[in-house]
Amino acid sequence: MRALLHVIVRDLRLALRRPADIVSTLFFFVIVASLFPLGVGPDPALLRQLAPGVLWVGALLATMLSLPRLFADDFRDGTLEQMALSPNPLGLAVLGKVVAHWLYSGLPLAVLAPVLGLQFDLSTGALGVLTFSILLGTPALSGIGAIGAGLTLGLRGGGVLLSLLVLPLYIPVLIFGAGAVDAVAGGLEPQTHLALLTALSVGGVAFAPWIAALALKLALE
Repeated sequence: MRALLHVIVRDLRLALRRPADIVSTLFFFVIVASLFPLGVGPDPALLRQLAPGVLWVGALLATMLSLPRLFADDFRDGTLEQMALSPNPLGLAVLGKVVAHWLYSGLPLAVLAPVLGLQFDLSTGALGVLTFSILLGTPALSGIGAIGAGLTLGLRGGGVLLSLLVLPLYIPVLIFGAGAVDAVAGGLEPQTHLALLTALSVGGVAFAPWIAALALKLALE
């Protein structure tokens, strides 16, 4: 547990030393969410219909912006190799990096989401479910993204390949996240979608770091 906390705190400190990366992720989310109301017009009914998909796609793409740097800096300066040689399992270090990635990437998106949702005339209940669904779903995005980042580490054009690998795996998270908000907007209960999002995030955080660790060991050989 001490090793896990050390990795989380270390990555958070490094992220805070590069605030431009966090700001660029949030700015991208704001731009994507704000362009759609300008493009489709001021029809409230249409905006409410588009809101779940637009906001979730924006959050998904914004999360992907920081994935190429998840392991790249540690790979270049040799820190990743030291983690692999330490007595602690490499998967534990990857888990810490996944948690830290969610804290500086997914959590700010969830905080910003209800503000952007106001542009789409979403109800208070829909805004609450939108925020909660992004909180529940973004850990899965970080976990799955860690696998893609590990598989493409050190490859030329790895950012493009990372997108091709990760985007298909993100589709279930997108469907259930947007579906939860759609359910509330249609007067239905969102519990089923939220439960599936929770299951995906638990799987992503519990199992994905160990798969990513195997990919990292291959990259270090």
